[in-house]
Amino acid sequence: MEVTSPIAKKHARIEIVPLIDIMFFLLASFMMVSLSQTTMKGMKVDLPVGSSGQTQSKKDYVSFSVDRDGYVYWDKEKIDYPDITTKLRGVSPEAKIFVRGDREALHGNVTRLLDHIRSTGFTKIAFEIKS
Repeated sequence: MEVTSPIAKKHARIEIVPLIDIMFFLLASFMMVSLSQTTMKGMKVDLPVGSSGQTQSKKDYVSFSVDRDGYVYWDKEKIDYPDITTKLRGVSPEAKIFVRGDREALHGNVTRLLDHIRSTGFTKIAFEIKS
């Protein structure tokens, strides 16, 4: 004679909802950390403030900086104005150019840099500002 239990036999199951919650939390955390680890290629300058700034992705770009004394920097390397055209010849024509002018830099120095950049055929030029 077979004796059966009055308690129904339960099968073990894995609760999936808490696992999904944890995975979404980890995904969001890794995304936030990876977005905050951007590197700055240019020199440290005091950027002017503007309200019309847009965030740009910086995958294929070149960064120029003009400091308050009028010196021009390619990423963090100080260069002279005649060297700008020779440096830009080795860059893809589709690259974006980011110009970072110090708030105290003279307008003429930034315009001179812009003229050198445009003379090499680059048209995708953006100015970096604090927003």
